[in-house]
Amino acid sequence: MAGVRDEFHRAQLAIGALFCFLGFQYATWASRLPAIKTELDLTEAELGLLLMACGAGAAASFPLVAVLMRRLGSRRLALVSVGFLSLLLPALAVAPNYPVALLVICCDGVAVGSLNVAMNAQGAALEAAHQRTAMARLHAVFSAGSLFAALLASGVNALTPEVAVHFGVAAVILLLLVGLTRGGLLTEDPKSPERPAPEKSRRRLTMPSRVTIWMGCAMVFGTVTEGAMNDWSALYMEDVVGAASELAPLGIAVVSGMMVLARLFADGWRSRWGDGRIVRVGSAVAGTGLALALLAGGVVPTLIGFACVGLGVAAVTPCIYVAAAGQGTDALALVAAMGTTGLLAGPAVIGFIAEAGSLVWGMGAVAASAVLVSLCATRIRWPEPAES
Repeated sequence: MAGVRDEFHRAQLAIGALFCFLGFQYATWASRLPAIKTELDLTEAELGLLLMACGAGAAASFPLVAVLMRRLGSRRLALVSVGFLSLLLPALAVAPNYPVALLVICCDGVAVGSLNVAMNAQGAALEAAHQRTAMARLHAVFSAGSLFAALLASGVNALTPEVAVHFGVAAVILLLLVGLTRGGLLTEDPKSPERPAPEKSRRRLTMPSRVTIWMGCAMVFGTVTEGAMNDWSALYMEDVVGAASELAPLGIAVVSGMMVLARLFADGWRSRWGDGRIVRVGSAVAGTGLALALLAGGVVPTLIGFACVGLGVAAVTPCIYVAAAGQGTDALALVAAMGTTGLLAGPAVIGFIAEAGSLVWGMGAVAASAVLVSLCATRIRWPEPAES
């Protein structure tokens, strides 16, 4: 039993490093959007298009990821993805103009989409192999990576405004995280109950079920909420609330910090109340809390509203990933790809709303997106509570 336990924790550490890697890499460049906007002299619409390019890359990656998952497996696909993502931060820092930045961000979206599918397949395989819940804690590590990135951004920005210096330090940290994945990743992916004949599954993809589509919709709205808070909270704090530039990244820090705390306990909540109730109630809390913060204004009410978002959406994506894994590897890959698309493309839509109206209206759309998660969750067949 001790040997099994050691094997579980060894794999959990390696997979957790992947989650931390993605959270850190993504939040690093998202937290410096104000500086990137200034350096490239972008409007809010151009900034939204930059984010849309990232989402477009993620959306376009799904057919490629489906093929690579079959040929390479989640382990090798994850290692290839982290290699590319380690190089893209320095590339973005030295981008000389807007078109080059668009290309770099589009490539980043493809690599993020690949790693997101691969690491969640690894997490699902870990739970299946050891019959223990772990997905919420793995997603807590993702949030911890985002929190660390936000705090690093705030610290480096206090010392120097140079984005290249910041991204260079971040690239070194990413390489250290890659070292933690060696030897611990699983070689077996979760088996799909939807595909009894593996030979046929290589020739054509099965059509997603209605339940899978509802899962994908809930995932899109949930990741739009989460992604928008990463991408727009710093600008909202600085441009709308009037916070100092050193305090602006704390918007991301509050959301990520609350998500870390909530996800550390979320597996226990899943066992006690069930995934469906957690998703429905949590997303409602996120939407209501953010809406009240927008109405109240001010630094403190805004940070409290951001904390409600972090608390409410913390368990949404882990629960949906677990439910999708129960439908098979193809469903998991599709839902993960839709989640990545929402995470990266959704905030771009918020940018267009902000350009047409104001950033307050854009954040209002984020609150509405959280409420839509709760509605979609009523159409999903959730698994029975399991032991944490």
